[in-house]
Amino acid sequence: MLVVGGAGYVGSHMCLRLHEAGHRITVLDNLSSGHRQLARWGEFVHGALEDRPLVEMLLKSRAIDVVMHFAAMSEVGQSVADPYMYYRSNVVATLGLLEAMRAQGVTRLIFSSTAAVYGDPQSARIAEDHPRRPVNPYGKTKLAIEYILEDASTGYGLHAVSLRYFNAAGADPLARIGEHHDPETHLIPRLLRKAAGEAIDVRIFGSDYPTHDGSCIRDYVHVCDLADAHLQAFHFSQRAPGFHAFNLGSGQGYSVREVIRAVERVTGCRMAVPCAGRRVGDPAALVADSDRAAAELGWMPRYQDIDRIVEDAWRWQQRGVSAQALPMAALLA
Repeated sequence: MLVVGGAGYVGSHMCLRLHEAGHRITVLDNLSSGHRQLARWGEFVHGALEDRPLVEMLLKSRAIDVVMHFAAMSEVGQSVADPYMYYRSNVVATLGLLEAMRAQGVTRLIFSSTAAVYGDPQSARIAEDHPRRPVNPYGKTKLAIEYILEDASTGYGLHAVSLRYFNAAGADPLARIGEHHDPETHLIPRLLRKAAGEAIDVRIFGSDYPTHDGSCIRDYVHVCDLADAHLQAFHFSQRAPGFHAFNLGSGQGYSVREVIRAVERVTGCRMAVPCAGRRVGDPAALVADSDRAAAELGWMPRYQDIDRIVEDAWRWQQRGVSAQALPMAALLA
């Protein structure tokens, strides 16, 4: 199995899950945003998805039968500032991967997509039949790839599963790997870094939304639950030809203020988080309807409680992030 982007946050947890399930893994990552110390399972190859000869060599020499694709640029603000870079990195690179797969007769792909393909929500819970109208270049690149996968399933017999994440969060419960972005833009790790004593500015963007406490509501899905879903999608792709898309969320929404209180409970640290104005494009609530994943993949999230998600992330914050200065041998122990 080839895992593209397996040194990143979700990709590394997927490699751990595949290793535990007994699969042979080859990881391809250019380390532009991933970290070598997170790629601890399987063979690691440092290279770019755009390197067509390298990709074809890996597909052929490793007898790859399925590709899991996590490699992408994913910062919304950056995508607005530099859309060409996002279309080139996300869409063009993925098209090259698909062409290499076709040349080598590899017909199965599990694709890491996003709830950003939906755009502004038109219902309290978002199901897969919700209109796909992304509002930023990042979401548009993911939707463009989904259109390519749909057409490739018809034209070339590709079997593809697109998994649309909501807010990935948490970490491996044993703190072997976890979330580490640079810069870090996600709420939970930013709060935890603040709780750990870092001089980091965290704000509540918007306090006048039509929610129970005025702050935005989001659906946080544990990264280990995402890995389980990918493994189930892998098995699903063996029996279900064509293109399929599934939402992955806990189905439970938590407000920004509720997440702050969860961090305070877990860390024992009282946090003063000031309010700021709303950010453009932030909807009041985004909560997943994952009934299709339950019915067709047999997937049910195991870690729905926000305190558990924060606990695992905090354990990684205490062990994993501080371990970044350690040599590779210590990290792999």
